[in-house]
Amino acid sequence: MLVEDVIGILVAGLAFFWPGLTVLALLYLIATWSILTGIFEIAAAIRLRREITGEWLLALGGAASILFGLFLIVLPGAGALAVLWLIGGYAWVFGGSNRSRRAWALLFCSGRVRV
Repeated sequence: MLVEDVIGILVAGLAFFWPGLTVLALLYLIATWSILTGIFEIAAAIRLRREITGEWLLALGGAASILFGLFLIVLPGAGALAVLWLIGGYAWVFGGSNRSRRAWALLFCSGRVRV
């Protein structure tokens, strides 16, 4: 456990002192994950073409995933900006829906809304 703690502290130090390198490593990790996911989606679409309908959509999604991963590798600056926009959009939608749920929960708990 001590070794794990020391490695964690070293990685945190690297992330703190070299944030650009950390962002680039994370970007390449996302790109690799996207490409591998795309390959597996295309393979699943080919194997399941007789089992499911609309398998071409699965293959199309896999191709889009591979293209996104290649985009991140070829243009890391624009890729980082794209990932930032995706995370920001997710946070905006999730935050808005979370606030709506809290408002409904408060109305329900106060007795103003009945089921």
